[in-house]
Amino acid sequence: MSTERLTGNMLIAQSGGPTAVINQSLVGAVLEARKHKQIKRIFGSLHGLKGILEENLCDLGKETKQNLELVAQTPSSALGSARKKPTPEDCVKVFQVLQKYNIRYFFYIGGNDSAETTHIINEAAQQAGYQMKCFHICKTIDNDLRENDHTPGFGSAAKFVAQAFMGDNLDNRSLPGVKINVIMGRHAGFLTAAAALARVYPDDGPHLIYLPERPFSIEKFLADVKAVFEKYKRCVIAVSEGIADENGVAIAAKFTKEVDNHGNVQLSGSGALGDVLADAIRKADIASRVRADTFGYLQRSFVGVVSANDAKEARQCGQMAVKFATGGQFDNGSTAIKRKPGRKYAVAIERTELKNVAKETRHMPDEFIAGSNNDVTSAFIAYAKPIVGDLPKIGRLKAVKIAKA
Repeated sequence: MSTERLTGNMLIAQSGGPTAVINQSLVGAVLEARKHKQIKRIFGSLHGLKGILEENLCDLGKETKQNLELVAQTPSSALGSARKKPTPEDCVKVFQVLQKYNIRYFFYIGGNDSAETTHIINEAAQQAGYQMKCFHICKTIDNDLRENDHTPGFGSAAKFVAQAFMGDNLDNRSLPGVKINVIMGRHAGFLTAAAALARVYPDDGPHLIYLPERPFSIEKFLADVKAVFEKYKRCVIAVSEGIADENGVAIAAKFTKEVDNHGNVQLSGSGALGDVLADAIRKADIASRVRADTFGYLQRSFVGVVSANDAKEARQCGQMAVKFATGGQFDNGSTAIKRKPGRKYAVAIERTELKNVAKETRHMPDEFIAGSNNDVTSAFIAYAKPIVGDLPKIGRLKAVKIAKA
């Protein structure tokens, strides 16, 4: 804890996977920073930590408010992103750059790996005796940051997933068969679970949902698909990219060896998982028409599919990070979205310790997962609906058959 209000410059960067609302956090932080006299200049690092190391910076103080507001509504990372974990040598170089530009306020927008990077930089600053406020601004479509009810980026990505499944279900109903969609989610199934919001009528898909929180068995999977297909003569399936066997080994990891700088296997790098599952259904002779798609990067920055609450809360996270940093009470921390108790949906943006968010992830609670391990519960639907917001309305013909002439 500190009561000191530092005077100096600010540096902000974006890291990890882009989202539809990450620029709301950026703009929220920049516009809030302009209100505080102790922040003299506002720099942006192009492509995250990489930009700092290369001194590839831009002057955000020269951006007009009108342009910033347009950027705020634009998906993907306006500053560019990166996936880089700092080495001890990187930390030395980072501090040379921070001191050169008199950076006293550092903000990093990203997920748990970005929180870990912020934590590393903060600890190195303390060890070096360099006075600086270090804050992580929460973000991830996976919705797996600890201390958060949900995270900026999730609501909009979940809205895309729900609407994509609404369309796929309609397509599948017109031309029956088995359709598999592979959704992002390494360890947490929140985004895949959001497919359940697509259901309007009792026989709507997704009919089956598989999450990384439960062991995946190909034998049970085939039995589930067969049962649904026999009932509806069709089947729509949502599968998380992170589904794993009983030993915790991701099924998709068996088909790729590509890893990022944090050691994470790239599970969305191909359509291999969907192809393997589709082939298994064909070989089991369950259905002749079987297709699989991997949503991949489409989920992250799709233009025009943004949750209103997601956008608003993302901006608030950026604003509050600056308020926490300039308030004199905290030297570091991470923003966290907390849901307020009560029937009406409301949230508060609070500060939590960096170590509480860094590196580790959270998972779908048991009460959100159906006992059959192939669906979600009504508790999840109630949780997700206000985060995602309104979805398109669809209807059906009554289809009253007439007697043959």
